[in-house]
Amino acid sequence: MRIKNIKTIAKKLDITPSMLDLYGNDKAKINDKVFNLIKNNKNGKLVLVTAITPTKVGEGKTTMSIALHDGLRRINVNSLLCLREPSLGPVFGLKGGATGGGKASVIPSEDINLHFTGDMHALTSSINLISAIIDNHIFQGNELNINPEKVTWKRALDMNDRALREVNVALGKKNGTPRIDHFQITVASELMAIMCLSKDEKDFLRRINNIIVAYDYSDKPVYLKSLRISNAIMKLMRQALKPNIVQTLEGNPALIHGGPFANIAHGCNSIIATNIALKLADVVVTEAGFGADLGAEKFLDICAPSGGFKPNAVVVVATIRALKSHGGVAFEELANENVDALASGVINLKIHLENMKKYGLPVMVAINHFKDDSENEINYLKKWCLDNGYEVSFVDSYLKGSEGAVDFANKIMKLLDMKNNYHTLYDVNASIKEKIETIAKEIYRAKDVEYSSLALEKIALYEKDKCDKLPICMAKTPLSLTDNAKNNMVTEGHTIHIKDLSLSSGAGFIVCYTGAIMTMPGLPKVPAAVKMEDE
Repeated sequence: MRIKNIKTIAKKLDITPSMLDLYGNDKAKINDKVFNLIKNNKNGKLVLVTAITPTKVGEGKTTMSIALHDGLRRINVNSLLCLREPSLGPVFGLKGGATGGGKASVIPSEDINLHFTGDMHALTSSINLISAIIDNHIFQGNELNINPEKVTWKRALDMNDRALREVNVALGKKNGTPRIDHFQITVASELMAIMCLSKDEKDFLRRINNIIVAYDYSDKPVYLKSLRISNAIMKLMRQALKPNIVQTLEGNPALIHGGPFANIAHGCNSIIATNIALKLADVVVTEAGFGADLGAEKFLDICAPSGGFKPNAVVVVATIRALKSHGGVAFEELANENVDALASGVINLKIHLENMKKYGLPVMVAINHFKDDSENEINYLKKWCLDNGYEVSFVDSYLKGSEGAVDFANKIMKLLDMKNNYHTLYDVNASIKEKIETIAKEIYRAKDVEYSSLALEKIALYEKDKCDKLPICMAKTPLSLTDNAKNNMVTEGHTIHIKDLSLSSGAGFIVCYTGAIMTMPGLPKVPAAVKMEDE
């Protein structure tokens, strides 16, 4: 299908050319003029697409989100899709692109996967501007009395590069004060979280000024506002704060904006894009990264309260191959029929479904069809869902586009008519430990939580400084309900290990690092970048 002019796509939402900042003919940013169009509109209904614990290559959450949107449009529902922007790390690392698959894709795929409209570059530049200003401030006399050993702000690169996890900076003569620094991937930075949790430019400015960049020699926090660079950051980020509009292969509008990882950040697209979408459409489809234990929990406990909106239903994407993996089948054998392993692994789906119901939301299952799924396996999984009281749809949009999602779309519309009693999992005013342990025990099904001495020191510090009344953003492997990526078959009775915490005072949450999680991923033995040589 030929790509349509983005002005034609925007017209489906009553967005005129004057409300667009064009990036060629096939992508654009929605500018501030759109707010006059939508300010009095009633909010549409919001569907969150999440998933079971995935295999290492993902289970098609984005594909299913696109499929649902195309399916809804096919049955004449005024729907709109909100997705995250891909990071170059996974694009050139393990997963490859993140624009869906087959006939359920957003386009122009290569542009979206790579430079797109420059949002990731603006973020990376802004993050590193802050680092450069900090080190220059120390070099030029250190008026703020910053302790170089307690600089908390990290440099960033939107690429998987394990060699940059810990580096020495300012080596050599007259190059500043030598210290150990760290790089993280751009999408794990607090600035990405702030971009996605801000309601508008004013809120973004307030949040960045509240970033703690370091501590001084008296252990008092040094805030970004003291560096006097917030206006410089705004100049870099002003265009990036505007949502991007593109299209699906079937010519339906999609907003793609922001891209935090869900394993080391909060994993949801921008609040700005979601709030605009809710004013433009009757049904908005959005997705949260990785499994429901990560992205969905953070969407429901962090993103929705920050954005002031309430989701109406949850879709849990499942694949037969992933459930067989959770039933003990090796990755290389997942193409072979194994109903017994499927029956064993379906407990992973059961846990995620039960967890989503804890938020008071109606839930359904979308089975993402893969070519190796056998009829016996498909029938078993469908029957299990129905026997356990869950609506289920078998979706074949990879091959059939919206035609393969009509049943999915119709069942979602019925789900949206069901009673909705959305609430967060925990009281944000509870203690840090209470919030951590609620997530660990209710969502991860852990028996115990263990804290390192460093983690306990951080908790005591945040409580002393009265920074504890914030939501918790858990950093955990996406490949297991536990904090060990190799334990994908363990479902309950385990221990979650909290090794460190960090305060994202600008974003407005506390990050808890579990197990061996890192904020700068490494490349696999054969990166996706190498495989592109054969394209």
